[in-house]
Amino acid sequence: MGFSRSFFAVLLLLTLLTRITRGDQEVTYDGRSLFINGKRDIFFSGSIHYPRSTAEMWPDLIKSAKDGGLNVIETYTFWNAHEPVHGNCDLVKFIKLVQAAGMYVVLRLGPFVQGEWNHGGLPYWLREVPDITFRTDNEAFKNHMEKFVKMIVQKLQDEKLFAPQGGPIILAQIENEYNNIARALPGSAEYIKWAANMALGLNVGVPWVMCKQNDAPGPVINACNGRNCGDTFMGPNHPTKPSLWTENWTAQYRVFGDPPSQRSAEDLSYSVARFFSKNGTLVNYYMMELYGDLGLPKEPKRGHLRDLHAALKLSRKGLLWGSYSLQKFGAGLEARIYEIPENKICVAFLTNTHTKLDGKVNFRGTEFALPRHSISILPDCKTVVYNTQQVNAQHNSRTFDPSKDANANNNWEMYQDVVPTSKGVKSNGLMELYNMTKDTTDYLWYTTSFKLNDDDLPFRHDIHPVIQVSSLGHIMHTFVNGEYIGSAHGTKIEKSFVFQKPADLKTGGNRIAILGGTVGMPDSGAYLEHRVSGVHSVVIQGLNAGTLDLSQAVWKHQVGLTGEALGIFQEENLNKVQWVQAKSGTPITWYKRYFECPSGTDPVSLDLSSMGKGMVWINGQGVGRYWVNYLSPLGKPSQHMYHVPRSFLKPKSNLMVVLEEQGGNPEDIKVMIVKRDNICTVVSKNYTAPIDSWSREDNKLKSAANSDKPEGNLQCGEKKVIRSIVFASYGNPDGACGNFTVGNCHSPNVKKVVEQTCLGKPSCALPVSAEAYGVDAACPGSTNTLIVQAKCAKKSKA
Repeated sequence: MGFSRSFFAVLLLLTLLTRITRGDQEVTYDGRSLFINGKRDIFFSGSIHYPRSTAEMWPDLIKSAKDGGLNVIETYTFWNAHEPVHGNCDLVKFIKLVQAAGMYVVLRLGPFVQGEWNHGGLPYWLREVPDITFRTDNEAFKNHMEKFVKMIVQKLQDEKLFAPQGGPIILAQIENEYNNIARALPGSAEYIKWAANMALGLNVGVPWVMCKQNDAPGPVINACNGRNCGDTFMGPNHPTKPSLWTENWTAQYRVFGDPPSQRSAEDLSYSVARFFSKNGTLVNYYMMELYGDLGLPKEPKRGHLRDLHAALKLSRKGLLWGSYSLQKFGAGLEARIYEIPENKICVAFLTNTHTKLDGKVNFRGTEFALPRHSISILPDCKTVVYNTQQVNAQHNSRTFDPSKDANANNNWEMYQDVVPTSKGVKSNGLMELYNMTKDTTDYLWYTTSFKLNDDDLPFRHDIHPVIQVSSLGHIMHTFVNGEYIGSAHGTKIEKSFVFQKPADLKTGGNRIAILGGTVGMPDSGAYLEHRVSGVHSVVIQGLNAGTLDLSQAVWKHQVGLTGEALGIFQEENLNKVQWVQAKSGTPITWYKRYFECPSGTDPVSLDLSSMGKGMVWINGQGVGRYWVNYLSPLGKPSQHMYHVPRSFLKPKSNLMVVLEEQGGNPEDIKVMIVKRDNICTVVSKNYTAPIDSWSREDNKLKSAANSDKPEGNLQCGEKKVIRSIVFASYGNPDGACGNFTVGNCHSPNVKKVVEQTCLGKPSCALPVSAEAYGVDAACPGSTNTLIVQAKCAKKSKA
């Protein structure tokens, strides 16, 4: 008996040691927060969608996120990327990299994700399943959805990646933003209950969430998506569930034809502080544009939010264990307070919700100024360590410089794709594009022929018949008798469109070839399985006999372009077609050239301003679709710079292949080096001290010696130093990083002081006071603001 007890004691000890070594973690929750191994915490997350970057980029993106104060990475899984499998879709590898960085994972399984992703992540073949209706109480859909979810979960469980197994996954999501379409679908309530029960039955050991699902069933947590969940979220649908924000939109996504969208660091930080002041416990930045600008951090967003995370961590005990109260000071002015009196812990969020008016409040005997639309965080209810409107973080601006190496020997060749005449699937009438292409290509050719007699054509030579083509989207190009006559396209708002143009027709046989194209499949909405695209009617107007309707004529349909089928964007297939000296302005044409790898390690991009619409490949790897001649209402393209991951490049002889649909000028394509070496600081005397000067010891807030005043900080990137000071002024300067102007309080002495302090150093800290720069402190109009712009460069070799 003694032996047995000893044996089982040793076995129990080994089990416990194994559990500790593996880091097995129990994840639970209550109405205040998540618990990891019984401990409450607050979570700052960022979305990194693994297929949207190369595997080689993942470590740097994850590191950048962690350096920005994040402790969680959130990602969708992408059904149509895993079935079929694509190259950058090693989900297991991605999650293990996050784990190696010491971070958690929120896994949004969907499997419908929307995510500004083709077909919302649903594979095309799902449309062809008999009697299927997506995302409702439909047995065919549920069977395939459950099969995929179980496959992904099993793969992750096999690798022990869920928290109870010692892995980093602490939350999982089923479905996505279903409330947006629930009313349009029959059986929606039953479907959501089924999805929840199916997910819970997988026993992954972590909580499940549904974002934008107000009636999330049972223990499934309903979470918020949006820009301002601190004000728009109705809260959890049960008092035992915590407040989670799965998508805080850092900027608005853009489609072709949209103008640029920006969201200020001040507004973004306000939204996060507001959410945590109202019992929030997890926020996720979506889509992480602040943490990965071609691998270069975007400042001041990244730094200002990093400071916010630090301020909230200083407030952690009060937020997680304190008793909550609200104090109103008047319209738009309030304090939200979390206290543990017996431990002398008190946290306050002083808030001014006015968007245009500054305010003042007297809080517990002290007067605090509150700038418009701002929140001040007081981790001890006495000291402001952070204000959302006061950006202490460094600013930077992006520059693009042509690469001498890559742009030399700019020799292009071309191959004009074949306009089909006789090949293809024959039918009476025009066939639907998605059904024909099956998401294997953007393109479908429609061709037909017809005959005209002499008396069919207009008698006057200055009158030409008009071809009129109606399409359900997204774009089309028309050839008549082998000649390109033009193109037309829809918009995101109105996808259908009509193309009309005079055409030179002749007596006898005439031939029409129409290239229908898309920019992917729709990503959202009800009844995705019924969405259609492509040409649906073709008529000839202006003939003597009236209108000739060709819509039900005999048409032939060819899927894709010849160059696509031959794979001529890959080196080994180039000789399958005849390349000739390139000329610009040629539609449906492939262009190619070789270039040297740009020196250094800075990010690389392509300037495609000279082109129209098409696609680009580098050494056989797709860079993406471009559409630079589709201008926004501001008269500029939505995008003209395209990132080329350095992992795509070789030291020499890199192959660039461009498919141009409308006829651009390839000789003006430029390979660019991207930098953020213009760094700036904009700090006022009334700002808070740097957040890293504060710490909490024995439940008391402490500051480092002589560090309770604001500073201007400049920091160059790795292996770079401050080479020059471009601008420096104290008083009332104005402008943005890269474009500052002095005010009436300017003194040339400021630049001299800054140069003495900063030149030749990788970083420097600057005082924020008139005395430090010999400036008149009483200058009329002075805002006591220091602005400095510096230029970083590689350190010169001795």
